Amino acid sequence: QGYLAESGGGVVLAGGSLRLSCLASIENFYAYEMQWYRQAPGKERESVAYIKSDFRRFYSDSVLGRFTISRDNTKNMVYLEMSNLKPEDTAVYFCDAELYTPPRKYWGKGTLVTVSS
Repeated sequence: QGYLAESGGGVVLAGGSLRLSCLASIENFYAYEMQWYRQAPGKERESVAYIKSDFRRFYSDSVLGRFTISRDNTKNMVYLEMSNLKPEDTAVYFCDAELYTPPRKYWGKGTLVTVSS
């Protein structure tokens, strides 16, 4: 069994930056698609960004141009660099790992990001 552990959340002023990290204690990390998603109080979960095993990256429209997802397969880490943060970015941020063949999925407990105006 594996697990994911997010870190790097905190309180930041609007316009500021944060870097979130996710350590994936899973075998064959390189093969997994890694995703960051977030959930704000009273709102639906929102996929923010994901990076495939071939390093292709995808972003939601709400963060495109402000957030960057990356991965380091030598360290089993995935990162989310967030800049020009806005109050509406306030949420608990989670990472998850998904493998399609065979099907495997792991997710972490989240890290809270609070952006104050």
